[in-house]
Amino acid sequence: MRRWLCCAFLLVAFFGYAPVTHAAEKVDLLLVLASDVSRSVDAEKFKLQREGYAAAISDKRVIDAITAGRNKRIAVLFLEWSGPGNQKVVIDWMPIDGPKAAQAFGDKLMELPRAFADRTSIAGGIDFAVAQFPRAPFTAERQTIDVSGDGTNNAGRDVGQARNEALALGIVINGLVILSDRPLPWNPEHTNPPGGLANYYRDNVTGGPGSFVMEAKNFDSFGEAIIKKMIAEIADATMPGATILR
Repeated sequence: MRRWLCCAFLLVAFFGYAPVTHAAEKVDLLLVLASDVSRSVDAEKFKLQREGYAAAISDKRVIDAITAGRNKRIAVLFLEWSGPGNQKVVIDWMPIDGPKAAQAFGDKLMELPRAFADRTSIAGGIDFAVAQFPRAPFTAERQTIDVSGDGTNNAGRDVGQARNEALALGIVINGLVILSDRPLPWNPEHTNPPGGLANYYRDNVTGGPGSFVMEAKNFDSFGEAIIKKMIAEIADATMPGATILR
């Protein structure tokens, strides 16, 4: 009898002090911002992407879209990608629920150095982005990858296969293409493929319910394009007047 009471006491003590696991916090969207830093992205384009995303996430229209959701917040991760095996998380999963958090995200983004400058593996960027969702400390009904880039996939595995595998997991991929005024002299079709870069993204990179491609036709339009795209991703609807290719 004494032995039984001792065992019972030990069991109660063990379970009573066992760590409590908490369910992942709910957000309205898990959003991976995947930014191209391949060799064709010069210092001006790199600065454009960093400044564009930092400004867009703090824009009042974006904040209004975030706080209008059921959970009134989203979680965002920013990564940079270039050639195969060259992908890096620049800012890990961070909840955005208002101006203060958005400003902190943007400030951090502007402080960190560039990750790479290699070839262009959009497939590698997608694969790396997909791998970030299972490790998120948040849960959401919608998962989206936002790919920005200025060229076609020219390294690594087939980008269409990477895209299709992501879509099979229920992930939506949207695109923002940076149009180049000055084609690369050694490979002009990389940044200006037949039919245009936006059509290339539509056919090979983006997909999923409501997916879209937006064009940044020049440096002045890039920031506004990011804002419109982020609002569309957050609200799961498109902004009037946006350049969208279905």
